[in-house]
Amino acid sequence: MEDKKMNKEKAQKFVRYSEGAKMYSMGMTKFQELAKDAKACYKIGQLVLVNTEILDRYLETFRIVEDGFYK
Repeated sequence: MEDKKMNKEKAQKFVRYSEGAKMYSMGMTKFQELAKDAKACYKIGQLVLVNTEILDRYLETFRIVEDGFYK
């Protein structure tokens, strides 16, 4: 049952800040900062949604590829 819930969360394209912070295992402030930097935010009245597909592409730019880091 827990696996199905996780898969459903990962499949969501748009999430609120609180949901996204939980999904990505980070604090709300850091999630908001990354979402804004990625330009992945959509504002509808007082509601802000984050496009996780855009955010995922942005996060890939931080991937560490140097072998020395992993030794």
